[in-house]
Amino acid sequence: MKLNTMYFWNLFLIFGALPVEAQESQRRIFTPEQKLVPQGIHNAICIERFKFPENLPRTKSSLGINDNVDIITGSQFNGLATYANLPYLNCLSDNEAEGNAYDIAILGAPFDTGVTARPGARYGPRGIRIGSERIAPDFAWSVYTGRNPFKSWATIVDCGDVPLTWLDNNVALAQLNKAHTVVSGRKAANESFAHPRIITLGGDHTTTLSALRSTYKRWGEVSVIHFDSHIDTWDPKVLGGGISDYAGLNHGTFLHIAHEEGLIRHTSVHAGIRAPLARRKGDMRNDVRCGFSTIKARDLDKVGVAGVISQIKDRVGDSKVYISVDIDVLDPAFAPATGTPEVGGWTTRELLTILDGLNGFNIVGADVVEVSPIYDTTGQTTALAAAEVVLSLIQLMVENPVKL
Repeated sequence: MKLNTMYFWNLFLIFGALPVEAQESQRRIFTPEQKLVPQGIHNAICIERFKFPENLPRTKSSLGINDNVDIITGSQFNGLATYANLPYLNCLSDNEAEGNAYDIAILGAPFDTGVTARPGARYGPRGIRIGSERIAPDFAWSVYTGRNPFKSWATIVDCGDVPLTWLDNNVALAQLNKAHTVVSGRKAANESFAHPRIITLGGDHTTTLSALRSTYKRWGEVSVIHFDSHIDTWDPKVLGGGISDYAGLNHGTFLHIAHEEGLIRHTSVHAGIRAPLARRKGDMRNDVRCGFSTIKARDLDKVGVAGVISQIKDRVGDSKVYISVDIDVLDPAFAPATGTPEVGGWTTRELLTILDGLNGFNIVGADVVEVSPIYDTTGQTTALAAAEVVLSLIQLMVENPVKL
């Protein structure tokens, strides 16, 4: 019994004394001036109990850091989000663009009201930029090529997003048409070249039509290398239901319309196709009429990456090229955040290797579209893949300057 009494007495001394000591310590340390504390019963109690000392001792950093620290540079996580931490330039404004020439422009197209399935790609440009946060001009040397596209002859800027209305597709696409015309119409920074080139961040695939209209004005007809799980050459009467011209222009018909407008050559090619068709034979007949040959997703199993690259090169030849990458060319395991995912697609590594194999083409424009961040994983699987694809496209443009 005596042992138990001593045991509880010791506990009392240990745990009972600590709060008292802490309270005494608080009274000694925290003493704010009376005028700094609002009036009131509770605040009066706080004034009494928590007082700051007049001469609180200051400690110095053991690292020897002083006020001369750099708060301007050195982090890819500060400032507004641009692709790969590139400098931002409002390329749409004559006043702001004056005296700030560029050779390659990153341009966001936040548009997704041309989709036939899941929306959300209007947030794609932002998602791709966030996915590129780890990329920076000073830290982008390729382990495969030993090159860094940001340390080259080209001045590369991020022009931000085109301010598109989300209430009227006709108006939004007219805005995007004008934006492409303005951005591509400025003088290039490198005087050896007439016009800057644009890489568009989508947005749904409808936005590619505006880019093709712009490239046609500057460069003439182009061969489209179209990475996608869908053909996107559907007749508007098939994929618009014949409801209206408004409904007939969407992310599955834009290549048909591009063909009708005479923007693309009959040396274009699809790569990665695997989605079902609306008509057993009619869709593919129309696809050929629009100037496309087709490399299906499973063809890679037969001919390998090198075979796919070879087929693309044989098809396109030495023509001017526009590369359009719908992120759903990748299997949903590698890019789940897209509007119309189709299983059985390529891996991210396969796509990047194929893109690298296209070096030597006269690439006058490119895009990465159909990224819908709301469906992405917590690890940003799709955004990271899309950001890396954009980097590959930049590298291709830098390696292959194009003159008129």
